[in-house]
Amino acid sequence: MESRLYTATLLALYQLALIAGILLLPVAMVTERVGLSLPIDRAVEGLNDAYERASA
Repeated sequence: MESRLYTATLLALYQLALIAGILLLPVAMVTERVGLSLPIDRAVEGLNDAYERASA
């Protein structure tokens, strides 16, 4: 039961990170011009890896 809850939580967090990345795309494009970058890609990749390990 705990592993299913953990997997479902990871999936929800992964989807929220994807939504945040999509919504923050205009901000990311502006910050790229200034020379900064948002680390949303690391969050998405980390959650994806964790979800894949949990669901395997």
